[in-house]
Amino acid sequence: MKRFLKPALKFNLLFLISFAFISCEISDSTLDSSSENYYVDYGEGYIPTGDQYNEYTENPFINTADNTTSTFSTDADGAAYANMRRYLQQDLALPPNGAIRTEELINYFQLDYPSNNTSHPITLNGEVSECPWNTSNKLVRIGLKGKPITSENKPASNFVFLIDVSGSMASEDKLDLLKNGFNYFVDGLTANDNVAIVTYAGSAGVVLEATAGNEKQKIKDAINKLGAGGSTAGAEGIITAYEIAQQQFIENGNNRIVIGTDGDFNVGASSQEELVTLIEEKRELGIYITVLGVGSGNLNDAALEQIANNGNGTYEYIDTIEQLKKVFIYDYSKFYTVAKDVKIQVEFNPNNVEAYRLIGYENRILNDEDFEDDKKDAGEIGANQNVTALYEIVPKNNENTQATPTFTIDFRYKNPDADVSIPIELEIFDQGKTFNQASDFMKFTSSVVSFSMLLSDSEYKGTSNYDTILEWLNATNLNDEYGFKAEFKELIEIAKGLN
Repeated sequence: MKRFLKPALKFNLLFLISFAFISCEISDSTLDSSSENYYVDYGEGYIPTGDQYNEYTENPFINTADNTTSTFSTDADGAAYANMRRYLQQDLALPPNGAIRTEELINYFQLDYPSNNTSHPITLNGEVSECPWNTSNKLVRIGLKGKPITSENKPASNFVFLIDVSGSMASEDKLDLLKNGFNYFVDGLTANDNVAIVTYAGSAGVVLEATAGNEKQKIKDAINKLGAGGSTAGAEGIITAYEIAQQQFIENGNNRIVIGTDGDFNVGASSQEELVTLIEEKRELGIYITVLGVGSGNLNDAALEQIANNGNGTYEYIDTIEQLKKVFIYDYSKFYTVAKDVKIQVEFNPNNVEAYRLIGYENRILNDEDFEDDKKDAGEIGANQNVTALYEIVPKNNENTQATPTFTIDFRYKNPDADVSIPIELEIFDQGKTFNQASDFMKFTSSVVSFSMLLSDSEYKGTSNYDTILEWLNATNLNDEYGFKAEFKELIEIAKGLN
């Protein structure tokens, strides 16, 4: 049976001394341990992956008698899904627990949530249904959609490409893959945009000064000449990229750094804690960040995810040409932030709800008082991007549940160039729907959650099993223009065969 093991620390302490570990302190999270190397059975015995992940404890059920309010930050990353897929498709092994972040598995997919013309840059939707893996409980789905942008209303952009060209990037699935991606990205630029390119290995260097987006061949030539070699001074590269982004800053425009790396930092500030501190210092500059992780064997997923979380950014992992196209072409509008510091607060009615559990978002939990604190950082939403969160709730035996609300949901967000948050609320009514009566959105996202719980052997997985998940998916009819939802079914079959 090809099955992941827990961190190698549990098996051979002396062996682990030879590995570099990254310590971390992350506020408001349920982080279990430092990022660690993992062993995986690739069919020839257990060997270390070389990749580094943070491990989190699942959110437990909370009794409303103890706390009626749940507060968290949105998370629009999709890296964990693509990385999970890489383990299943390429390595034919189940991913380690640390690689599985349920919210990123859900938010990988474009769900075509409706986008209404309101005064807000985000549209809200949601529903309540029976919980399919525990029919005594109920599920609450909360959906957000960033407003779309068109070529006519797309803001001028100031992009800085920060590309890791250290020796560890010298393979087809790393630097070469990124170069292809950035070439695709350049095709979408206009004369109103500008691009600078910064690289880092033993030190940081400016390969291309700020160049107008319509000088496409000049930009592509600079990208295509890049080669890998040397150590990795990631912090120096980040500092240089921010300096250039500030110099070229466009008021009321889209200012963004796009980092491509395996995260194998080893020169200068290199620990996860040091890198997060550096990013936090830059966060208030009005410059957003997209982190692109590549490769395996030394992927520092732990640091890359936290750089994005703490730097007004998002994190994606690129493992194939098709994933490259998804990030750089199909989801191009996500490089434009429409709302920042998006927070969600749900208050459950103790008369109707015995207990509740937020599924995923373990490292995005906020204190209740953080909700109205505009100094507290939270997640960003890109143009046309959807974000989903699910709660499993234990209902009370109350004959008057229809007479009083089960919960209230409040949101706060800031416009991309603002410092003051704006409140918005969503009303969802419990109409007593069975899971079969739920929307395709609920069926699909529940399927992803159930799959995630099986991969991580969650204590809350209930009656989840791979065959049932496939039945739920086959009962949906959602747009799948690029085949990612169909591919998800294939991954379920692979995982089923590995158990």
